Amino acid sequence: MPLNLNPNFDEHRWVINIRRALEEELDEDDNESSACIFNVPKTLMCSDPESYTPHQVAIGPYHHWRPELFEMGRCKLVAAKRTQKQLQCLKFQDLVQQLIKLEPKIRACYHKFLDFSGETLTWMMAIDASFLLDFLQIYVIREGKTLSRHNAILRDIVMLENQIPFFILKKMLEFQFQSLESADDVLLSMLMGLYKEISPFKMMQDLPKIELSDCPHLLDFLYHMFVPKSEGPTEIIDVEDHCEADEQGMERFFWGSNFVKQLLKNLLLSRPVKAIVKLPWTMLSNLPGFSILKHLVTFFCFSNNIEENKSENESSKISKPPLVEEITIPSVSELSKAGVRFSPTNGNISTISFDVDCVTFYLPTISLDLNTEVILRNLVAYEASNASGPLVFTRYTELMNGIIDTEDDVKLLRERGIILNRLKSDEEAARLWNGMSKSIRLTKVPFLDEVIEDINKYYDGRWLVKIRKFMKHHVFSSWQFLTLLAAILLLFLMMLQAFCALYGCSRSFRIRRTQRLS
Repeated sequence: MPLNLNPNFDEHRWVINIRRALEEELDEDDNESSACIFNVPKTLMCSDPESYTPHQVAIGPYHHWRPELFEMGRCKLVAAKRTQKQLQCLKFQDLVQQLIKLEPKIRACYHKFLDFSGETLTWMMAIDASFLLDFLQIYVIREGKTLSRHNAILRDIVMLENQIPFFILKKMLEFQFQSLESADDVLLSMLMGLYKEISPFKMMQDLPKIELSDCPHLLDFLYHMFVPKSEGPTEIIDVEDHCEADEQGMERFFWGSNFVKQLLKNLLLSRPVKAIVKLPWTMLSNLPGFSILKHLVTFFCFSNNIEENKSENESSKISKPPLVEEITIPSVSELSKAGVRFSPTNGNISTISFDVDCVTFYLPTISLDLNTEVILRNLVAYEASNASGPLVFTRYTELMNGIIDTEDDVKLLRERGIILNRLKSDEEAARLWNGMSKSIRLTKVPFLDEVIEDINKYYDGRWLVKIRKFMKHHVFSSWQFLTLLAAILLLFLMMLQAFCALYGCSRSFRIRRTQRLS
């Protein structure tokens, strides 16, 4: 059981907690490693506190004593009375007595020390669980169709710090239905109705099968619905045939293939070029104009060799965490101008892929509404706090943040059916993605990293992109290019001066002017 040695707590309670902790026998399952309900990491909390702090109702102990949430206490008592009616011959106090036996297990679920007595904690859990179950029943009765006034409560119950363990909900349902199997079935139907209501991935057809015994609380259930352990095959929504020939087909073949590149290589390896190479190239290459020419030849003709050498060096660093630069990716508008098509899928984030042959970027359809940002942020916070493996969902939000920069990017994805925008405008949707915090730690996500690498490789291989990059790095931002322009201008002026001195430009100009005046 986690301890708090802060002397500001009540001394008598502190001594009781220490004595009880020392007298308890250590079990394999009763330790701090079983904690599943965490505090939001400070780096994420500081970015947007409103998305992690409940505004209507406190579920569990973390926010229980906040005065602004006391108003929902009446609704909780009403839900507790309804639960008591459903207990038939039992009283609500009998249920609390059963939960007292689970007090050590309850405390072990929370990462933060709970400065409550055992009786206070169990009563709190029983009442909050009654309210949560009473609220979730609406998704079974109305088949997931809820009223708009429930949106505020929906946002609160998916927050990381507002969770209670599932075994408490199961215990209460078991008292009502006299069967653990019936309790699991009822709870699962409630959770599936909730999922269909708030899920951003509403186009998913094949929902993953999840065992409630593997999910410690509601937010973990939602996380495994979005990022399932067993990933099925990708199913693409057939909007149109993306591999058919179009007006961009010849352009993509000509510039995207190695035809022009091979032609230039053959030209550079010809005899005339070899003869030029025999000149004092080292001395000439130091001149401004020849230096740019050297960069031009290297950049366009031998960039593949450089990229291959880089890939060989990077292959030895697969196990290392990625650098921040490796997450960069062109925006939707830039990719669209480079010939990349976007197509929606009816799966989860495991269906993200990039087809090089069809030049098509496949992304799952996601619905954006008032609750989406809170759900996404708390899933990222839970993954960062709980997962020891790759941060798959976090990398997905970073990918979307990378390809969406402006409202034009959102508009393109919306027109392709990838984003179902139920917010006020595309600009608000762009702010949602751009406001998502970065991961608190960098990690490798193989299938997403491969997609990002393939897209960057295709984009950087486009000739128009290469020309733009070359002009930016080696021309416009190069002092050598400015020196070359100044030298050409000076040479032109000197030639003009010599020509005028030889042929008398000023004299002829005066004669023509005199003739016009006359």
